[in-house]
Amino acid sequence: QVQLQESGPGLVKPSQTLSLTCTVSGGSITTSYYAWSWIRQPPGKGLEWMGVIAYDGSTYYSPSLKSRTSISRDTSKNQFSLQLSSVTPEDTAVYYCAREGGYWGQGTQVTVSS
Repeated sequence: QVQLQESGPGLVKPSQTLSLTCTVSGGSITTSYYAWSWIRQPPGKGLEWMGVIAYDGSTYYSPSLKSRTSISRDTSKNQFSLQLSSVTPEDTAVYYCAREGGYWGQGTQVTVSS
């Protein structure tokens, strides 16, 4: 059973970079042909797909966030990470990592505030 767990700071100051890590167990992030996503949900709004890193390390980003988003991975730790730069209070959300097939982390609340 694949399990995902997000980790990272719950509070980030405006203009700083938000950094989150997703630790995967029960399956390898390099297994063909799976892709691993970051998704967020701002308070009172719907889910927003942010980007994905595929089994081969290739990345794809939401056009609206592409200029501020970077997704990377550490295959030795079976982890993938999200960096979102120049954050504003509008980036406050619950952030999820996920894989197709209905595998989601529990989500982590990130608040952007001074």
